[in-house]
Amino acid sequence: MRAETIGGGATGPATPSRLEPAALDRIFHKGRTYNAFLDRPVPDALLHEAVELAVQGPTALNSLPLRVVFLRSAAAKARLEPALAEGNRAKTMAAPVTAILAYDLKFYDHLPRLFPHVDARARFAGSEAAATATARTSGTLQAGYFILALRSLGLDAGPMGGFDNAKVDAEFFADGRFRSNILVNIGYGNPEGLHPRGPRFAPQEIAEIL
Repeated sequence: MRAETIGGGATGPATPSRLEPAALDRIFHKGRTYNAFLDRPVPDALLHEAVELAVQGPTALNSLPLRVVFLRSAAAKARLEPALAEGNRAKTMAAPVTAILAYDLKFYDHLPRLFPHVDARARFAGSEAAATATARTSGTLQAGYFILALRSLGLDAGPMGGFDNAKVDAEFFADGRFRSNILVNIGYGNPEGLHPRGPRFAPQEIAEIL
Protein backbone atom coordinates (compact mmCIF):
# COMPACT_ATOMS: atom_id res chain seq x y z
CA MET A 1 0.00 0.00 0.00
CA ARG A 2 2.67 2.47 -0.99
CA ALA A 3 2.90 4.97 -3.80
CA GLU A 4 5.76 5.06 -6.28
CA THR A 5 9.14 6.09 -4.98
CA ILE A 6 10.16 9.56 -6.16
CA GLY A 7 13.72 10.35 -7.22
CA GLY A 8 16.67 8.13 -6.58
CA GLY A 9 18.64 6.31 -9.25
CA ALA A 10 22.31 5.64 -9.72
CA THR A 11 23.41 9.03 -8.38
CA GLY A 12 21.85 8.86 -4.92
CA PRO A 13 19.40 7.26 -2.55
CA ALA A 14 15.70 7.20 -3.35
CA THR A 15 13.40 9.65 -1.63
CA PRO A 16 11.06 7.73 0.69
CA SER A 17 7.60 7.45 -0.79
CA ARG A 18 4.36 8.62 0.77
CA LEU A 19 1.71 6.22 1.90
CA GLU A 20 -1.17 6.01 -0.52
CA PRO A 21 -4.23 8.15 0.32
CA ALA A 22 -6.25 5.08 1.27
CA ALA A 23 -3.66 4.14 3.90
CA LEU A 24 -3.54 7.67 5.31
CA ASP A 25 -7.33 7.69 5.45
CA ARG A 26 -7.39 4.38 7.31
CA ILE A 27 -4.80 5.43 9.88
CA PHE A 28 -5.66 9.12 10.30
CA HIS A 29 -8.41 10.88 8.35
CA LYS A 30 -11.09 8.21 8.68
CA GLY A 31 -9.80 6.46 11.78
CA ARG A 32 -12.38 6.68 14.53
CA THR A 33 -12.81 5.84 18.20
CA TYR A 34 -15.24 2.93 18.23
CA ASN A 35 -17.67 2.24 21.05
CA ALA A 36 -19.26 -0.82 19.43
CA PHE A 37 -17.76 -3.73 17.55
CA LEU A 38 -18.95 -6.44 15.20
CA ASP A 39 -19.34 -9.99 16.49
CA ARG A 40 -16.11 -11.10 14.90
CA PRO A 41 -13.15 -12.62 16.73
CA VAL A 42 -9.76 -10.91 16.81
CA PRO A 43 -6.88 -13.33 16.13
CA ASP A 44 -4.11 -13.49 18.71
CA ALA A 45 -1.58 -13.13 15.90
CA LEU A 46 -2.90 -9.65 15.05
CA LEU A 47 -2.65 -8.53 18.68
CA HIS A 48 0.94 -9.70 18.83
CA GLU A 49 1.69 -8.02 15.50
CA ALA A 50 0.27 -4.73 16.78
CA VAL A 51 2.62 -4.89 19.76
CA GLU A 52 5.52 -5.75 17.46
CA LEU A 53 4.78 -2.65 15.38
CA ALA A 54 4.30 -0.41 18.42
CA VAL A 55 7.76 -1.19 19.79
CA GLN A 56 9.37 0.07 16.56
CA GLY A 57 8.55 3.71 17.34
CA PRO A 58 11.06 5.98 19.08
CA THR A 59 11.22 6.22 22.87
CA ALA A 60 13.68 7.92 25.22
CA LEU A 61 16.94 5.95 25.19
CA ASN A 62 15.08 3.09 23.48
CA SER A 63 13.50 2.49 26.89
CA LEU A 64 10.35 0.74 25.57
CA PRO A 65 8.37 0.96 28.83
CA LEU A 66 5.02 -0.12 27.33
CA ARG A 67 3.48 -3.23 28.86
CA VAL A 68 0.22 -4.73 27.59
CA VAL A 69 -2.33 -7.07 29.14
CA PHE A 70 -5.01 -8.31 26.74
CA LEU A 71 -8.34 -9.23 28.30
CA ARG A 72 -10.45 -11.52 26.16
CA SER A 73 -12.22 -13.98 28.46
CA ALA A 74 -15.29 -13.17 30.50
CA ALA A 75 -13.33 -14.01 33.65
CA ALA A 76 -10.58 -11.54 32.78
CA LYS A 77 -13.10 -8.81 31.91
CA ALA A 78 -14.87 -9.41 35.22
CA ARG A 79 -11.67 -8.53 37.05
CA LEU A 80 -11.57 -5.20 35.23
CA GLU A 81 -15.25 -4.28 35.52
CA PRO A 82 -15.22 -2.87 39.08
CA ALA A 83 -12.57 -0.32 38.04
CA LEU A 84 -14.56 1.02 35.08
CA ALA A 85 -16.58 4.22 35.08
CA GLU A 86 -20.27 3.51 34.59
CA GLY A 87 -20.27 4.87 31.04
CA ASN A 88 -17.46 2.54 30.00
CA ARG A 89 -18.73 -0.72 31.47
CA ALA A 90 -21.17 -2.03 28.88
CA LYS A 91 -19.03 -1.28 25.85
CA THR A 92 -15.91 -2.72 27.47
CA MET A 93 -17.58 -5.92 28.56
CA ALA A 94 -18.97 -6.34 25.02
CA ALA A 95 -15.72 -5.59 23.17
CA PRO A 96 -13.92 -8.62 21.70
CA VAL A 97 -10.68 -7.62 23.44
CA THR A 98 -9.66 -4.94 25.91
CA ALA A 99 -6.01 -4.00 26.30
CA ILE A 100 -4.61 -2.52 29.48
CA LEU A 101 -1.71 -0.34 28.40
CA ALA A 102 0.72 0.18 31.25
CA TYR A 103 4.30 1.34 31.68
CA ASP A 104 7.18 -0.27 33.52
CA LEU A 105 8.50 1.96 36.30
CA LYS A 106 11.72 -0.05 36.32
CA PHE A 107 12.24 0.00 32.57
CA TYR A 108 15.84 0.97 33.29
CA ASP A 109 16.66 -2.60 34.30
CA HIS A 110 16.47 -3.44 30.58
CA LEU A 111 18.63 -0.55 29.37
CA PRO A 112 21.89 -2.56 29.38
CA ARG A 113 20.24 -4.70 26.69
CA LEU A 114 18.21 -2.02 24.89
CA PHE A 115 20.76 0.85 25.03
CA PRO A 116 24.08 -0.93 25.62
CA HIS A 117 26.54 1.71 24.37
CA VAL A 118 25.92 4.02 27.36
CA ASP A 119 25.37 3.27 31.06
CA ALA A 120 21.89 4.80 30.92
CA ARG A 121 20.56 2.67 33.74
CA ALA A 122 22.46 4.71 36.31
CA ARG A 123 20.51 7.85 35.33
CA PHE A 124 17.23 6.38 36.57
CA ALA A 125 17.99 3.70 39.16
CA GLY A 126 18.55 6.33 41.85
CA SER A 127 15.82 8.76 40.82
CA GLU A 128 12.22 7.61 41.14
CA ALA A 129 10.94 10.94 39.80
CA ALA A 130 13.06 10.75 36.63
CA ALA A 131 12.18 7.11 36.06
CA THR A 132 8.44 7.73 36.50
CA ALA A 133 8.42 10.75 34.19
CA THR A 134 10.32 8.91 31.46
CA ALA A 135 8.21 5.77 31.79
CA ARG A 136 4.98 7.76 31.57
CA THR A 137 6.05 9.91 28.62
CA SER A 138 7.53 7.13 26.52
CA GLY A 139 4.78 4.69 27.55
CA THR A 140 2.17 7.17 26.37
CA LEU A 141 4.03 7.63 23.09
CA GLN A 142 3.94 3.88 22.62
CA ALA A 143 0.22 3.81 23.38
CA GLY A 144 -0.27 6.13 20.41
CA TYR A 145 1.89 3.90 18.22
CA PHE A 146 -0.16 0.92 19.35
CA ILE A 147 -3.46 2.52 18.31
CA LEU A 148 -2.05 3.39 14.89
CA ALA A 149 -0.68 -0.15 14.58
CA LEU A 150 -4.13 -1.59 15.23
CA ARG A 151 -5.63 0.58 12.50
CA SER A 152 -2.81 -0.35 10.12
CA LEU A 153 -3.64 -4.04 10.59
CA GLY A 154 -7.33 -3.59 9.82
CA LEU A 155 -8.53 -3.48 13.42
CA ASP A 156 -10.38 -0.67 15.16
CA ALA A 157 -9.71 0.83 18.56
CA GLY A 158 -11.67 2.50 21.32
CA PRO A 159 -9.04 4.11 23.58
CA MET A 160 -10.35 5.52 26.85
CA GLY A 161 -9.68 6.79 30.32
CA GLY A 162 -12.64 6.62 32.65
CA PHE A 163 -11.33 3.98 35.03
CA ASP A 164 -9.81 3.77 38.48
CA ASN A 165 -6.07 3.35 37.92
CA ALA A 166 -5.45 2.34 41.51
CA LYS A 167 -7.98 -0.49 41.28
CA VAL A 168 -6.55 -1.70 37.97
CA ASP A 169 -3.03 -1.61 39.35
CA ALA A 170 -4.04 -3.49 42.50
CA GLU A 171 -5.83 -6.18 40.48
CA PHE A 172 -3.38 -6.69 37.61
CA PHE A 173 -0.04 -5.22 38.75
CA ALA A 174 0.02 -5.98 42.44
CA ASP A 175 3.81 -5.93 42.75
CA GLY A 176 3.82 -2.20 41.92
CA ARG A 177 6.28 -2.36 39.06
CA PHE A 178 3.80 -1.56 36.29
CA ARG A 179 1.34 1.34 36.31
CA SER A 180 -1.81 1.46 34.17
CA ASN A 181 -2.10 4.28 31.65
CA ILE A 182 -5.05 3.84 29.28
CA LEU A 183 -7.48 1.14 28.18
CA VAL A 184 -8.16 0.26 24.55
CA ASN A 185 -11.15 -1.75 23.35
CA ILE A 186 -10.22 -3.66 20.21
CA GLY A 187 -12.14 -5.34 17.42
CA TYR A 188 -13.74 -4.72 14.07
CA GLY A 189 -15.70 -1.52 14.56
CA ASN A 190 -19.45 -1.29 13.99
CA PRO A 191 -20.00 1.97 12.09
CA GLU A 192 -23.65 2.09 13.15
CA GLY A 193 -22.56 3.35 16.55
CA LEU A 194 -20.51 6.27 15.24
CA HIS A 195 -21.46 9.92 15.56
CA PRO A 196 -20.30 12.50 12.97
CA ARG A 197 -16.59 13.15 13.25
CA GLY A 198 -15.77 16.09 15.48
CA PRO A 199 -14.01 19.17 14.12
CA ARG A 200 -10.24 19.43 13.98
CA PHE A 201 -7.88 22.40 14.07
CA ALA A 202 -6.30 23.62 10.87
CA PRO A 203 -2.48 23.38 10.98
CA GLN A 204 -2.13 27.16 10.96
CA GLU A 205 -4.20 27.40 14.16
CA ILE A 206 -1.87 25.31 16.30
CA ALA A 207 1.51 25.22 14.56
CA GLU A 208 4.14 27.68 13.46
CA ILE A 209 7.37 27.35 11.55
CA LEU A 210 10.18 29.60 12.79
